[in-house]
Amino acid sequence: MKSVFCFLLLVFSHHILSAQVIYEVFESNKLGESRELKIQLPRGYDKDDKKTYPLFIVLDGDYMFEAVAGNVDYFSYWEDMPESIVVGINQIDKRYDDCLYSEQNSLPIDSGANFFEFIGAELIPHIQSNYKIGNFKVAVGHGETANFINYYMLKQQPLFQAYFVISPELAPKINAFVSDRLLKFDSKIFYYLATSTNDVPSILKGTEELNQSLSSLENKNLYFYFDKFEGSSHYAVPTHALPKALEAVFSVFQPISKDEYKEKILKLESSSVIYLQEKYNTIKDLFGIEKQILINDFKAIEAAIEKKKEFQYFEELGKLARDEYPETLLGNYYLARFYEETGELKKAMRTYQSGYSFEEIGGITKDLMLEKADAIKADFGY
Repeated sequence: MKSVFCFLLLVFSHHILSAQVIYEVFESNKLGESRELKIQLPRGYDKDDKKTYPLFIVLDGDYMFEAVAGNVDYFSYWEDMPESIVVGINQIDKRYDDCLYSEQNSLPIDSGANFFEFIGAELIPHIQSNYKIGNFKVAVGHGETANFINYYMLKQQPLFQAYFVISPELAPKINAFVSDRLLKFDSKIFYYLATSTNDVPSILKGTEELNQSLSSLENKNLYFYFDKFEGSSHYAVPTHALPKALEAVFSVFQPISKDEYKEKILKLESSSVIYLQEKYNTIKDLFGIEKQILINDFKAIEAAIEKKKEFQYFEELGKLARDEYPETLLGNYYLARFYEETGELKKAMRTYQSGYSFEEIGGITKDLMLEKADAIKADFGY
């Protein structure tokens, strides 16, 4: 328990010192009352630029907001996920009413239905009109609120594209509803589910049953992740689950890892350069962010080409590098490698030589380019 407290204190302190946090009282017609909001904006947020950000809606914001906001700030600082806007909804003393559902059909009724409409019809439009929100939205809940966020995916046009369902206290029929809906999604949907061996017994049982149902689904658009942590109490599960959820859902945004290199890129039967392009196209499609291809990701593809001796792909890689880093040696280096490995040695020598006027990058220096040109010249007498 002490380690959990220290972790939360660290996350909270980091968050307070680095992020822009706004506290707002929102008057809701749907609820017939005001509700306190906590809003974290990314570092360097500028309302006048064209950049947009994913949105996190955090239920149980009175205790979950700081944990989510701190992790989001930390991961985005290291560029392992996009900078994002985090909105927490305080539900202290209102949690039961907000999450009320029918015993007959397990769907929201009365105050629960009002809270459902409050988020979709009032809160998110309010955030969109005041802050620069992109298309990608994440719902985060714990316990009863983890059950509640599932209702948003039952809509024909789901409000969220990712769901962090942490130690959920599930309604009786929600397993069937969620399984049926996730099976039919025709666009990318991310679903993270977590519990622990020391969770509330009924919650552990229901979560494991939901995991069994979802694990058997066959839908290429579903990205499902499940964790069962050892020994954590119900209230400690979020501290373990949140970083794992962020890593999983935003894995495509992260640099190519050793596992991705070994398990995906080296096993490709098609072009590794196309894989790289599709990775960054997915980032643009999901998050609305045109992220420049990282030098280390170019290096990973270069290594795969070398290891698999698929030297023909150096041409594609060179053209892509010229587009991404036109002022540098990167594109010329890969094109020269293509000519050299495919037997066009004179072309390779000239391409190495022509790189002298470009900027050095990623360990590719002007001296290296000239050395390679001179080596070809010496070997073949050009």
